[in-house]
Amino acid sequence: MKEPPQPPPEPAEELLKEWPELGAFGLDWVRKWVILRERLVEIAKVMRRFPWMVDVVRQRPVSVLHPYVVNAFVARDGSEVCLQLASRTFCARGGGVREVKLELERARLGPYEGKLREVYRPKGLFAFTANTKEYVEIL
Repeated sequence: MKEPPQPPPEPAEELLKEWPELGAFGLDWVRKWVILRERLVEIAKVMRRFPWMVDVVRQRPVSVLHPYVVNAFVARDGSEVCLQLASRTFCARGGGVREVKLELERARLGPYEGKLREVYRPKGLFAFTANTKEYVEIL
């Protein structure tokens, strides 16, 4: 006797198998936004490159966060990497992660890792306290 056919795997679970970093956001969040698969994969690639971001996301509830409000910036010199989750920003420099108020203004487009990307400069009070003069948007 033949076994009944197996139901197709759920797209969100398949995505999590391939990109376990997205599990930091939670299965429900991945299910909700699985239709934006390309954006979720972009987020996962950056999180794989910078593992501290997974811990930051796990520690903060992001259930209503839209994938296009998740941004990441890297200092031109590579000394600092920042993850922006809606209105909260976390930056890692020298192994330590801290929450910062990141105020940036678009400066120009520039090449970074073989792609043309947005380049930003610090503005406001952040410009006086920032060690880095330019940030590149990688996500």
